[in-house]
Amino acid sequence: MTEKKWYPVIYMFLITAFFSAIVIGLTQATSKRVEANQTLIFETAILSVLPNVYDPNQKLSGIQMHSLFLEKVQPPDQQSAGAYTVTQNGNITAYALPLEGQGFWAEIKIVIGIADDKKTILGLAVYQQNETPGLGAEIAKPEFKNQFEGKIISEPPTLIDFARPGAPLNQSSVHAITGATQTSVRLEKIINDGLKKWQQEMQ
Repeated sequence: MTEKKWYPVIYMFLITAFFSAIVIGLTQATSKRVEANQTLIFETAILSVLPNVYDPNQKLSGIQMHSLFLEKVQPPDQQSAGAYTVTQNGNITAYALPLEGQGFWAEIKIVIGIADDKKTILGLAVYQQNETPGLGAEIAKPEFKNQFEGKIISEPPTLIDFARPGAPLNQSSVHAITGATQTSVRLEKIINDGLKKWQQEMQ
C-alpha cells in the first residue's frame, strides 16, 4: 500500500486536517476570552482618564472593572460627539474621547480625557500600540503620558503641539519621544485630527 503514489497525498491530507481541526477548535474556544480581554483593556483606558472615577492603586478584578465602567460611564451619543462621558446631576463633567490612527509600524489606539470646559486635557491612555520597544513604544509610559495632564487644547491648526525633546513648552505643547520622530509625528496627527473632528461635531 505504501508503494502506491496516492498514499502520501492521502496521509498528508489527513495529518493536515487533524492539526487544522485542533487549531480551529482552540481559536473558537479562546475567541470569547480574547474579545473580553480587549474590551476590558479599552474600558480600563476610559476609566483611567476620567477624574474621581477609578483609583489605579485599587486592585480590582476584571469583573469589578467592568461593573465600575457600566456604573460610572455613559456611552457616546450625539451630545458627546463620540466621546464617553461621566455626569453629575444630569450634567456632563468630563469626556473620554477614543482616537486611533496609523503609527509608524501599526495602528495606535488612545483615549484622551477632556474636562467639561472642552479645553483642558485630563489625561492620555494608550491602550494599543506596536511601536519600537525603547523608542516609539515609550508613548505608553507614564513619563510621556503624564505630560498631557492639564494641557489646554489650542486653536487650529495645531491643537496640541509636539515640541522637540528639551525645547521650552507652553500650555498646549508636550515633548516628543527622543529618537522616535516618526511615532511622535504620527501620534501628533492622530491627536490633532481627532480633536479637530470632535470640536467640529460638538459645535
